[in-house]
Amino acid sequence: MTELRHRGTTENDLYQQSEDKGSENEGKAEGVSESETKPDTGLPEVPVPADDTPEVLNKALSGLSSRWKNWWVRGILTLAMISFFFIIIYLGPMVLMLIVLCVQIKCFQEIIHIGYSVYHSYHLPWFRTLSWYFLLCVNYFFYGETVTDYFFNLVQREEPLRILSKYHRLISFALYLTGFCMFVLSLVKKHYRLQFYMFGWTHVTLLIVVTQSHLIIHNLFEGMIWFIVPISCVICNDIMAYMFGFFFGRTPLIKLSPKKTWEGFIGGFFSTVVFGILLSYVMAGYSFFVCPVEFNSDHNSFEVDCVPSDLFQLQDYALPATLESLTGWPTVRLYPFQIHSISLSAFASLMGPFGGFFASGFKRAFKIKDFANTIPGHGGIMDRFDCQYLMATFVNVYIASFIRGPNPAKVVQQLFALRLDQQLNIFNSLKSHLIERGLLEEVA
Repeated sequence: MTELRHRGTTENDLYQQSEDKGSENEGKAEGVSESETKPDTGLPEVPVPADDTPEVLNKALSGLSSRWKNWWVRGILTLAMISFFFIIIYLGPMVLMLIVLCVQIKCFQEIIHIGYSVYHSYHLPWFRTLSWYFLLCVNYFFYGETVTDYFFNLVQREEPLRILSKYHRLISFALYLTGFCMFVLSLVKKHYRLQFYMFGWTHVTLLIVVTQSHLIIHNLFEGMIWFIVPISCVICNDIMAYMFGFFFGRTPLIKLSPKKTWEGFIGGFFSTVVFGILLSYVMAGYSFFVCPVEFNSDHNSFEVDCVPSDLFQLQDYALPATLESLTGWPTVRLYPFQIHSISLSAFASLMGPFGGFFASGFKRAFKIKDFANTIPGHGGIMDRFDCQYLMATFVNVYIASFIRGPNPAKVVQQLFALRLDQQLNIFNSLKSHLIERGLLEEVA
């Protein structure tokens, strides 16, 4: 049986080689360029990035083993990134949105670069140009929707913005259709399969990166706490899982990522849940973090000033009999948001790592260690945000399912955009409804 399989494989190989030679000779006979005759075969060859550790750290840690050297490099750069995170939080929501956009662009560039490394070897046109064009189109669509939704008063006040808002989706479709036609015109004979493969590569990248970053911005508008706590939980889980795995790890967790261990996974889970509860308690007391980010059209600026909702008001919760006997406390005062933070922390610990496992499988498929070498010891920006995008989707779904209710301010904004006769009809309908409910008295 083994011999038959070997013989069959050999015959198939010989047949494939003869087909390739035939195609090559046919291309030469027709005078077709080399790029058109190069077959769509082979695994991608992505260059391995060189060691990017700063020379200062290399000298300072030269006496350590590679294991401990990597530990110190990761630790120092992690503290630097956390410090930078605190700075951008202090600078406010507008800066956070710009940072999210910059991270989105860098993650897109890292993934597209891997595809371009493969695609460039075939000397086929427009892949990188079209990829960035589609990124521009998708961002125009998503950010245009956001501006119309959250900056309604500003849009209605400025005539050019009002026209762009009215025809926003038509313009977005026209832009995408232009890119679609450009792709069709760029198709090259004998490379259709590869080109459609890369077309799909670009669109999946847009789905993973741009859509998720758009959800992050939507979470931010609900209040900075919905942005900071989930991101901090993922960071905490990443750090604590690494620490527990580094010092206590013995049992491999998953083959896709051999360095991940059950000890790190479990230790990261409990550490993240405790961290999420404590961080939520600290942040829930400040209106700067809990108030929705709103645009004040009078001052043309963002505001985070409000009366905190019940979600951020301390309440008494009765403890179960078992916990009461252990602690001696019949009740405990908590913010309701702290209870929600347990769900966020649990997801960050249990499901968030699967974003990392997905990225590990992707990198193994292309035989690369990291997406890039932007951050020494950590790889590229995408290596740090592979779990964050999955977390952003969960937070957005969680808010829509359990937190967000009808927004009276947006309803009023939409009413003001109607014609006067439509506003009058709605007023009469609402008046009749309130009279039926007994909230208004009918005037004779």
